[in-house]
Amino acid sequence: MRGFRGRRISRWVCVGGLLLFTAVCCTAPIAGAIGAVTALQTAADDSGIAEGGSVAGIPPRMLTAYERAAAQVGGKVPKCRGLAWPVLAGIAKVESNHAIGRSIAADGGIRPKIYGVLLNGSGAGGNTTTVTDTDGGKWDGTANGERAVGPFQFLPSTWENVGEDANSDGTADPHNADDAALGAAAYLCGNGRDLAQRAQLKAAVFQYNHSEAYVENVLGWIDQYTAAARTPDLGRMSGKAKNVLDAALSQRGVPYSWGGGNTSGASYGICCSPSGKSGAAVKGFDCSGLTTYAYAHAGIRLPRTAAAQASAGRRIPASLGKGSLRAGDLVFYAYAPGRDSTIYHVGIYLGGGQMVNAPRPGAVVRLDAVDAMPGFAGGARLL
Repeated sequence: MRGFRGRRISRWVCVGGLLLFTAVCCTAPIAGAIGAVTALQTAADDSGIAEGGSVAGIPPRMLTAYERAAAQVGGKVPKCRGLAWPVLAGIAKVESNHAIGRSIAADGGIRPKIYGVLLNGSGAGGNTTTVTDTDGGKWDGTANGERAVGPFQFLPSTWENVGEDANSDGTADPHNADDAALGAAAYLCGNGRDLAQRAQLKAAVFQYNHSEAYVENVLGWIDQYTAAARTPDLGRMSGKAKNVLDAALSQRGVPYSWGGGNTSGASYGICCSPSGKSGAAVKGFDCSGLTTYAYAHAGIRLPRTAAAQASAGRRIPASLGKGSLRAGDLVFYAYAPGRDSTIYHVGIYLGGGQMVNAPRPGAVVRLDAVDAMPGFAGGARLL
């Protein structure tokens, strides 16, 4: 199997003798100030993360295929354990970007079909080995050699061995989302792996593509989707606070992008963060971009920077403590707490000591403890 690869102004200000960097966005002031971060490998193309999309922008019909396959695979590989849908989503993200840009029918049919490069050893698309045709062009559309097919990029010869008819239409079709997802699930399970065990999961992904870089890329996406799937129970919350939190939570797993995000959703950012990280090639959110987007869903337009957002609504002083925060409040962090001009970061309080957070370059939108960031500077209530 082969993979389918397929201007704002910043300023320097001096506060209390400390030179600080302020911009449209925000980041942690000290490297390593936050705990462990989910690794993220951003695809070379547009990462396909849609504004306002569920589970980091996976097309709903593809998500359904992954969920169905995870539920069905036990009937095909009874000894398989631990295969959750994010495993399939991680593979399909790297292999075909979830078939984004294609039409996905109700029956799972994908059009136009997805083809990898012709494996003729030409070097095009990274292929250096000639693979002889095995299907007469039945699946890959050519009898001049082999090419990977469908959203999970199976070689026709592999598909003949692992193909599954998930939708019971009489054909195991690698160009069908349901069939391909179930075939991939069975292939990853082998003779009965426990994919909840990291070592066995890594072995399964390596079997899919014998590349350590590929394995790390896929595992990064699996971790993202696993985090995004854990939706907190908002209980009986209603009104604008629920609108804000629903919008923010829907973006978990979306990359941090310095300067990224607006009222419409994720966007490409700018260069550069204090650590030298550019958001220009990353479609996502920085901290204040995320809050701007989430609050727009409640009909509230926020200023674009974290420091300016502290002036919106009713200010909640840090002296009142974190216990004074309510769900939906903005929560701020400053280099010099008590001086709002030094605020460098903002999150959205969820409750239970947690916030929805776009923490820093290299991370993703996620849930963090309010204590994860240094310099607690209180909050603001707009709801």
